[in-house]
Amino acid sequence: MGLDAVALSRAIRQRELRCTEVLEAYLSQIDRLNPQVNAIVAQQPRDALWALAAERDAQLDAGRWLGPLHGFPQAPKDIMPAAGMVTTKGSPLFAGQISTADAVVFERMRAGGAVFVGRTNTPEFGLGGHTYNTVYGTTRNAFDPSLTAGGSSGGAGCAVALHMLPVADGSDMMGSLRTPAAFNNVYGLRTSFGCVPHGPTEEVFFQQFSVAGPMARNIPDLALLLSVQAGFDPRLPLTRRLDDPAHVSPPLERDFRGTRVGWLGDLGGHLAMEPGLLDVCTRALAHFETIGCRVEAVTPAFDFERMWRAWIDLRSFTVAGNNATLYRDLTQRALLKAEAVWEIERGLALSGPDVFRAAVDRSAWYQVLRQLFETYDYLVLPGAQVFPFDAALDWPHSVDGRSMDTYHRWMEVVVPATLAGLPALSAPAGFGPAGQPMGIQIMGPTQSDWSVLQLGHAYDQAGGMARVSSPLLG
Repeated sequence: MGLDAVALSRAIRQRELRCTEVLEAYLSQIDRLNPQVNAIVAQQPRDALWALAAERDAQLDAGRWLGPLHGFPQAPKDIMPAAGMVTTKGSPLFAGQISTADAVVFERMRAGGAVFVGRTNTPEFGLGGHTYNTVYGTTRNAFDPSLTAGGSSGGAGCAVALHMLPVADGSDMMGSLRTPAAFNNVYGLRTSFGCVPHGPTEEVFFQQFSVAGPMARNIPDLALLLSVQAGFDPRLPLTRRLDDPAHVSPPLERDFRGTRVGWLGDLGGHLAMEPGLLDVCTRALAHFETIGCRVEAVTPAFDFERMWRAWIDLRSFTVAGNNATLYRDLTQRALLKAEAVWEIERGLALSGPDVFRAAVDRSAWYQVLRQLFETYDYLVLPGAQVFPFDAALDWPHSVDGRSMDTYHRWMEVVVPATLAGLPALSAPAGFGPAGQPMGIQIMGPTQSDWSVLQLGHAYDQAGGMARVSSPLLG
């Protein structure tokens, strides 16, 4: 269990470790720790897993290596279909639903040799930054099980932090990779739009906010999973033809002397922040200076309420489009959580001009950031506005005395990257006064995913916060 994912992949390929040995180690870790945190759900029958691991060993014995994930235990997030596995999306409406095909990103992971041992838990329809649902219950924090693991990739973030998985996939619309990474002291990359194939094939020309991406305990491991996930797929025509990160991308090591980093902080006081959180994040900025970056505070010249209105309108429009059929069936509506009903009703009430106006505002925000990147090479923000909170709560209703007017207003800090379609890496920043993990977001210009990883790697080498392990690991 002490190997990172890159070393584990190498050891399996060189047949220093058998896939059955790897499976045994990870299943033992799952059996030991998952009952405390409920990160991995819908676990697969053990006999089938042993048979698949043995098949992976036989493939290696025959000289056939499937790729970097050969023999890796993985648990695809329970939000998109995985063939032969239950896909509930965290909703009682789909409890027990068995998928007949893989989402493209899962298809790639499976073809790359992964062994799917279960699913990682997610809130209903991935809505909200706290992973709980009526199907599987609540996922808890890797450092303190009384606290939330974040969401919506909360199961993935917790499982990676506790070494129940070597790496994990997630998805991110409103911080769903970034918030759990910050809350569990791991790395999560919101990839730029089109980097990784994501979403149902019936929405190929519409899906622009939710993206798939990797989670890991360090940047080389993150890059390893990304190398399997990324690249063009003709079924999803807005995906990009990329160089293969595994073979032809520049090395992660890079000289950052003279690099310009803009610190956005709380957006000039616009964002409510839990006391002490900004202190943790600003201390982490010293790691950028250690590697030679110049860090400067900056506030974008934009009406942030305009940005928020554009975001919630486009988000509600998207959620309504995906789920209006469920809402119109009164029997099914009764099983939807209140936040899902609220989103759908908002979306159904929007007019065509409303959506167009939001799209224009979105474009204006992108142009402001594009111009800002002419001065700064990267922009950095806090990873969240609150520390991990009590897992028994639904969501923070106030932050530092400010009332939150929606169930996701406390997550507004993740909107700048999502609305602009930019890559953003959540990186461990340190710990709050009660030992709660917190992260920062490293945001790069459009389609600069690999460059963001390079800065994240240098930051990690300088700071080392991700090497602080959960007390649950013993």
